[in-house]
Amino acid sequence: MSQNNAIYGGQAVIEGVMFAGKTVNVTAVRAKDGSIQYLEVPKQEVKWVNALKKIPLLRGIVALVESAAKGAQHLNFAAETYADEDEKQKQEKEKPGVVSNIAMILGVAVIGVLTFLFGKFVLTLVPTAIEQLLFAKLFDNQIGHNLIEGLIKIILLVGYLYFISLTPMIKRLFQYHGAEHKVISAYEAGLDLTVQNVQKFSTLHYRCGSSFMVFTVIIGVIIYSFFPYDGIWERMLQRIILLPVVIGVSYEVLRITNSFREIPVLRFLGYPGLWLQKLTTKEPADDMVEVSIASFNRMREIDVRLSKPSEV
Repeated sequence: MSQNNAIYGGQAVIEGVMFAGKTVNVTAVRAKDGSIQYLEVPKQEVKWVNALKKIPLLRGIVALVESAAKGAQHLNFAAETYADEDEKQKQEKEKPGVVSNIAMILGVAVIGVLTFLFGKFVLTLVPTAIEQLLFAKLFDNQIGHNLIEGLIKIILLVGYLYFISLTPMIKRLFQYHGAEHKVISAYEAGLDLTVQNVQKFSTLHYRCGSSFMVFTVIIGVIIYSFFPYDGIWERMLQRIILLPVVIGVSYEVLRITNSFREIPVLRFLGYPGLWLQKLTTKEPADDMVEVSIASFNRMREIDVRLSKPSEV
């Protein structure tokens, strides 16, 4: 079987990694005692959801909702894993003054919600307001205004990611994100998944969701240029209404660039997303790579087992 056609996806969670296979989603989390705990969630086929996944533009919205739902479920598992460890430690010895890992994980959940709101609404409305207030009277070309608006969005997005990446908690999350990418790349290259082999690869990967964030800005500039506006409030309302369209088109563009990544002349289409990943991924430690390999191997094991025809 050729491994170069693998289409597995992953997602970093605090102190662990989640991989989505054909039949199951598996999260591996490093517990405080050093052991690796697993959450295995079989994929359930929902006919109307599968039907939506086949419709261009709409499937991007579905993918976004599914990703958020899976992330919340697996983050909750990570929180529960640490909660169990905290209870054991409390029974053995009280440690006042030490911030619990539960608080840390809840912090990640809050940051996740804030990131969603920031990316989907604040990043849509604030740049629009700033551009309108500062540059509206300088010239009348709306395409030019849209380009400046897009530039402001990129500056805010990059600045936001840079500053949160400086915090120890988010830095570890981004390290697990890098470990996830390394494992997928090693698997696609056909290598045995050992820490030594995996660490040879880059933390950057074409199919990362970070690329999606960049495309929403670029595609938004193009789409907004087809809709004239009169005044700041009409412009902001227009942005909100067109947001699902921007998300849907951006997802389709991401799929296209992924299919072109093996064509040398067209590989540059995915470069903006790769550049942003320099902020959203960090070089992982060996123990993080071990967790990522464990998650991927467990997912593959279950996929192979469930894909075999049942014996009569």
